[in-house]
Amino acid sequence: MKADLHMHTTHSDGRLTNEELFKRAKEKGIDVIAITDHDTCTEVEKNYELAKKYGIKYIPGIEFSTLYKGKSVHVLGYFTDDAYNSDSMKQYYKMIKEGRENRAKQFIKNLKTHFDITITYDQLLRLSGGIIARPHIARAIMENYPQYTHNQIFDEFIGDDAKAYVPSTELSTQDGLDLLKKNNLITVLAHPVLLKPHIHDEVLDHDFDGIEAIYCLNDESDTQYYKAIAKKRNILITAGGDYHGIKNDTKHCDIGEVYLEGEALKAFLAKFE
Repeated sequence: MKADLHMHTTHSDGRLTNEELFKRAKEKGIDVIAITDHDTCTEVEKNYELAKKYGIKYIPGIEFSTLYKGKSVHVLGYFTDDAYNSDSMKQYYKMIKEGRENRAKQFIKNLKTHFDITITYDQLLRLSGGIIARPHIARAIMENYPQYTHNQIFDEFIGDDAKAYVPSTELSTQDGLDLLKKNNLITVLAHPVLLKPHIHDEVLDHDFDGIEAIYCLNDESDTQYYKAIAKKRNILITAGGDYHGIKNDTKHCDIGEVYLEGEALKAFLAKFE
């Protein structure tokens, strides 16, 4: 049995619909998936029906965008009950959606100011379906400036260290963890290999239930390092390809390129029994 526990749909910044994602997971030989759209969890009941249709176990999830010392930290949350419909989670979805809208407007201003790149808010709404994230901004730029690639846009214009960058949220990592735990989610530090070096160790010291030790951009030494941390702290190991379905995107992987199996998967699934 193989699990890929980190992927995105058109409800955030992925390119595939829910059903297309299930179909691809089936084609790639994955038995368990978690859909972890950015800062939202929607159509859960529909996903359970799709899981039955395709013979795949489905776990509702979410990827929280948080900040630690001004730098991005992503936290994966896996629902153990129907708390995706709780008042506090619905309030969070609304807060983040409004924050992303304001962020997008600031990105538009910054891109014009620093790089003389022009995109419109209406463009972003059309491309995103309502939940605006940086890949939608990249798509808008590529529409208007086809000479740029997705990776080039992130590296030069909208990445964390670029002049046009705007932080995604004001929610701290600890506040994000507190909200997830309040709603009985299993909390996992996403792609620790991507953490900025000066915050890396401090972020890992937070009270996560698990760590995404198997990630598509790891090298083997990274994977062994994070597995050792998980073992030492007696926390869960998870695996994810962070699939977005973006053409020529080397910053994420396909479904099933990395996966969780064996005792680590059994330990993870036991939390949902």
